[in-house]
Amino acid sequence: MAEFPEVSDSTFEKEVLQSEIPVMIDFWAPWCGPCRMVTPVLEELAKEYDGRVKIMKLNVDNNPNTAQKYGIFSIPTILFFKSGQVAAQIVGAMPKNQYVNKLNELL
Repeated sequence: MAEFPEVSDSTFEKEVLQSEIPVMIDFWAPWCGPCRMVTPVLEELAKEYDGRVKIMKLNVDNNPNTAQKYGIFSIPTILFFKSGQVAAQIVGAMPKNQYVNKLNELL
């Protein structure tokens, strides 16, 4: 399994809000079954969109402030950021094409 860049409460502003390119963040936790189902799809997307979109993970257990700020109540929740703003959101595990459609809207 490829390691995703982890974003945290302390690195969120720099890594996400100040990013030059769109960012897709998976709000997840290790104990979440559907979160583990999403990971292989995100690994494929990370390769396909390399250099065009940052794909990152945020562990909600370790980073409650950011999760709370963005109203993350169920996981997995995927937020799509463009120019420091939330551009789209997907809650729950979805087929790959759902994520592709959102990513293509950002580009």
